[in-house]
Amino acid sequence: LVALAVPHFLRTRTTAQAQACISNLRQIDAAKQVWGLEKGKTAGDMPTEADLMPYLKAVPLCPSLGVYDYKPIGENPTCTISGHTL
Repeated sequence: LVALAVPHFLRTRTTAQAQACISNLRQIDAAKQVWGLEKGKTAGDMPTEADLMPYLKAVPLCPSLGVYDYKPIGENPTCTISGHTL
């Protein structure tokens, strides 16, 4: 029974971590858009983490320990973990 439960648990945990990461990426992208509108930025302007903090409740962290690249306005933010994409 354990031999069946463990792989299922690991798969479920991996899926949940990916979904949480994608949610963080959406929040980062929304914060970039608001920052850009409020500061008069255009496509290609790159926000720093400090620029986005007023628009985020906390620094987003990937639950799988990936690293976020916020990317310039007009590009989707990314995570270093494969499959964690918008």
